[in-house]
This record gives sequence, structure tokens and C-alpha cells, in this order.
Amino acid sequence: MKPVRVVTVCWVLLLASRLGATRKESPEEASFYYGNFPLGFSWGVGSSAFQTEGAWDQHGKGPSIWDTFTHSGKGNVLGDETADVACNSYYKVQEDVALLRALHVSHYRFSLSWPRLLPTGVRADGVNRKGIQFYSDFIDALLKSNITPIVTLHHWDLPQLLQAKCGGWQNVSMANYFSDYANLCFEAFGDRVKHWVTFSDPRTMAEKGYETGHHAPGLKLQGTGLYKAAHHVIKAHAQVWHAYNDTWRSQQQGLVGISLNCDWGEPVDLSNPKDIEAAERYLQFCLGWFANPIYAGDYPQVMKDHIGRKSAEQGLEMSRLPVFSLQEKSYIKGTSDFLGLGHFTTRYITERNYPSGQGPSYLNDRDLVELVDPNWPDLGSKWLYSVPWGFRRLLNFAQTQYGNPLIYVTENGASQKLHCTQLCDEWRIQYLKGYTNEMLKAIKDGANVKGYTSWSLLDKFEWERGYSDRYGFYYIDFNKKNRPRYPKASVEYYKRIITANGFPNPREVESWYFKALEICSINNQMLAAEPLLSYMQIVTEIVVPTVCTLCILIAAVLLMLLLRSLS
Repeated sequence: MKPVRVVTVCWVLLLASRLGATRKESPEEASFYYGNFPLGFSWGVGSSAFQTEGAWDQHGKGPSIWDTFTHSGKGNVLGDETADVACNSYYKVQEDVALLRALHVSHYRFSLSWPRLLPTGVRADGVNRKGIQFYSDFIDALLKSNITPIVTLHHWDLPQLLQAKCGGWQNVSMANYFSDYANLCFEAFGDRVKHWVTFSDPRTMAEKGYETGHHAPGLKLQGTGLYKAAHHVIKAHAQVWHAYNDTWRSQQQGLVGISLNCDWGEPVDLSNPKDIEAAERYLQFCLGWFANPIYAGDYPQVMKDHIGRKSAEQGLEMSRLPVFSLQEKSYIKGTSDFLGLGHFTTRYITERNYPSGQGPSYLNDRDLVELVDPNWPDLGSKWLYSVPWGFRRLLNFAQTQYGNPLIYVTENGASQKLHCTQLCDEWRIQYLKGYTNEMLKAIKDGANVKGYTSWSLLDKFEWERGYSDRYGFYYIDFNKKNRPRYPKASVEYYKRIITANGFPNPREVESWYFKALEICSINNQMLAAEPLLSYMQIVTEIVVPTVCTLCILIAAVLLMLLLRSLS
């Protein structure tokens, strides 16, 4: 999830008119495909530890960089919100597993909290056995419900003490610390966990954490920090893959991959070679930045060329993009048993050159502009528009670009529309229907997609956006201490897709929509009636017994007075 470059109003209006004149949705894109997913296709939902668990300082957990970031008092998060409690999932494991069963999912993708397992981030400093027990019990609860755990090792919540000790991902030594942590996880959980994700969306972690400062650790090392962080992340990923391959694979028989998020980039003008090149460059700076070293051994050539040229123009002796040695290239290439692909939306792309004199910047390095079509459905978030056909194109791009890899869709979902708190999230249903159908088309095209993870199970802490954006199938009332969960209409709809393993026929699929809205309408009424029910409960549990007790006391006093008068 990233910022879109701001361009002048005139420039936007000009390009928007070009979009309207040159881009018309083809019948193939507009058509809906009725059919089934392959037998054994895995359906799931996801979350991450920091966004949901809460219990930030409980049972031996150490602080993470996000704890520090949210507690800083510097306005880093909208409304100065924290994830100290979040969804309270640390204490609601059985309830959340019940929600997963209600959804009928095949798998649940979640992350482990590195500082909950290793409070300082360093294994030699000691392991938090309560953290090990928590995740072990959680994994057992999932397996007991026939839900496959897909476990992410690192979803942005780096132990704070590693940030303070060595500068976090700016330091190459992080690869060794991460490998020690990963080996602990393989040792503790690998007998039951067969799908491991090393990093979740490392591009956003690097860009927002070390370039813009919008995410923890909040550093603004423009044009340098994000490339260095990414370089070390790629090395760390490769080291963990090799550790699993050499030590654990023979006995545990699992898979290790990485989850990379990328929007689709479509040329504004398909007849303009420069727009086509810019769209290709957009994808390489987004997906190729991490995928190319893993699948081909080095950064995309277009990244090396653009960043190298701009670095030289800025008077630097070396490119701001770090270089892999020949030995490192060989070591990194092929270190993925599957490609985890996250995707949310699409952008139109056109070329625009940014002078090197503007200073080092990831956005400037790309020499392009991102645009949106004003006709695309607006889901309420400034960056997220519903453009299902882009998903199919991204899946096919990944399939051809990286040699037919095994693909798991690890993130895909829609946020809450505006500030609507109702449970009838029909816009999410339309998004879910459109995107999963385009995924089905991509599979028919030949993409080797084995599973889909909808984002997310619960409304949760959304990083710098606090609790303002809601991606969950289940609505959470964050104003209530016990964080109650309420099913949205999309729960019923997604459950129908999963049960049918696709889209059987127009009549049945249409009935899903009306059934989902009918159920959520009932749930909405129950939610609206909750204050009255709570009041009635108070009356029942407190007022009525109190009145009865008073009546008994008054009766006793009157009886005593009556007996005294008679005597």
C-alpha cells in the first residue's frame, strides 16, 4: 500500500481524457466466467501478529519497532492509536478458530511475532517459552479444525532491541539474526507447519520504513535506505531458505517462499512504446525488485540502469542500488518453493522523466506517473480501486516472467467503504467476486495458482491508518473492551464460493448475493439492538435483583413493626 505520486491538475485531466479516448474495457475483460477451480484448491484468509494479537507486553513479549513507533507521541498513527490491544486475538484464539470454521476455509495465513518468541530478537539472549507455547497451541487448534497453517516469519514487527543495536535492516548482520529466529521456528513448529513465508510485502516495509518514514522505524533515508534494507532482506530470505533446505526439509517436507505485493501497471496508451516501457519499469521496480534476484539471480536490468544513471548524475561514485557478488547471485537464485503474490488494485502508467537534480528518491528513480481511471469503482480508500482485470494480468505476468512458479495468492481484499459501519458490505462482495473470477481465468490461462488468501479475517490495526480502514470479514467494535466480532455479508458470500469451489451458474451465484444481504440485514438489526439488549441485561442482572432485595427488606421491617405493635 503506497502513496501515488501527485501531479498537476492539468496533467491529470489531459491524461484522464486520453484514458477515456484510448482505453475501453474489452468484452473478454467484462465477461464473467462460470466454472470451478482445480480440485484441491486452497481457500483461506489472513492476518498478521501485530495487527491483531494485542497483549503487547504480556507473558514475556519484548517490544517491537511498531510498539515504539506507535508509543512515540509524535502523531505517527492516525488518531495516535496503538495496537496494544488491537483485536485481542492473543486471548481469543478459540473464538477466532471458530470464525475460521464458520468460513469453511482450507487455510489460515498468520504471522509469528519475532519479539514474542525472542524478546531481544537474539536467540542467544533467551527464548520466551510462553510465546512458543502460545503459537504451538494455536497451530494445534487450527489443525484440529482441519485448517492448514500458512505461517509468515516476519510481517514488519522487528524486535526494537535489534533496531537499537544494529539499525535494523540497514545492517547486513540482520540476516544472521533472522536465520537464528527462523531455525527456532522450524524447530518448534515445523513438525506441523508445512508452508512458510519468510517476509510479507518487504517492498512496503523498506519503502515506508526507510524512505518515507510513514512506517516503523520511521527513517527518511531517501533514495538509499530502502535499497539497502531490501538488499539485506533478500539475503536474509535466501539464508533461511538454504537453512530449511539443508537441515529441515528432509524430515519436515515443507515449502518456503516469500510474499510480494504488487499492483498491476497498465500502459496509458498501448500504441506508445514509451508508455509500454514505463509500465514494464513499474512492474520491475515493484515485483521484480525482489522476485528477479530470487528467480534469476540479480536485480532487474532496468533498475540497475535507471538507478545507476541517476546516481552518476547526482555525483555519486557508486550506484545507490547495492550490488550482489557472483557468489551471492548464485546463492540467492532459486531460493523459493513458491511465489506468494499479494495484490489489491491497478494503476495506469505513463512515462515522465524526473531530473536527477531533484535528489535521490525511489519514486524519481522510476521515471513514471501512476494514474487511476475516474470510472473505476472507488472503495473509499484513497489508493484502492476495484479493477479485477488487472489481477489476471499480474498473475499471468508472474507466470511467464519467473518460469511457471507455484503461486499462492497471499493477500487480496477490499477496505471499508468510507466510514460505513454496517455489516452489509456489498462492495466487498463485488470486489471478492470480480477478483476471484479473474484469478479463475488466469488459472485457465495456465497460471499455476494453488491457493487464495483473502485479506483479512478481522478488522484490525492498519498501520499508520490506525483503525480507520477495515478489511475484515468480521466487524470488530474497538470501543468495547472484549472486542466482539460480528459477521459481515461477505462472510456468507465467501463461504459459498469456497463450498462450490468456484462459480457454478448465473442463477446460483446471483442467489448467493441476496442470501448474504438477507443474513447481514438480520445481523445489522441485532447489532443495532445491542445497546437496548445490554440495557435490558443490566435491568435483569442488577436492577431487578436489587429491587427484589429492597422489597424483602421493607417487608421484613414492616413485619417487625407489626409484631412489636401487637406485643
